[in-house]
Amino acid sequence: MNFADRLKQLPSAAHLAALHLLGADGQTLATLENKPGQAGSLAVYAALAALYGGRITPAAASLGLEWYGEHVADAQAFPGKHPNIDRLLAWAGGSESFAVRTVAA
Repeated sequence: MNFADRLKQLPSAAHLAALHLLGADGQTLATLENKPGQAGSLAVYAALAALYGGRITPAAASLGLEWYGEHVADAQAFPGKHPNIDRLLAWAGGSESFAVRTVAA
C-alpha cells in the first residue's frame, strides 16, 4: 500500500497542533507540526504512539517504516531528505523507546 492510501486509513490528527518526541531525559528531540510537509508524518507518529502506549518503540518504528511505504527507499538513498523516516530507521534497529507528547490544536 502506498503512503497516500495508508494515510487515509490512519486516524485523523486534525486535533493536534504538534507532537514532541522526547528523549530519556525528557528533553524534546524533535517536533512535528500539523502543517504542510509534516502533517502526514504527524499522523503516522500519532497513530504509532496510540498503538504503543504513548511511546515510539523499536517495534513501533518498524511499523512506521511499513506505513511510509515507497518513501523509505528514497530516504535510504538520500539521507537527510526525510528526517522523520531517518529517525525511524535508526530507532527500528535500536533498543530505546521515546515518549510522545501531543499538543492540542
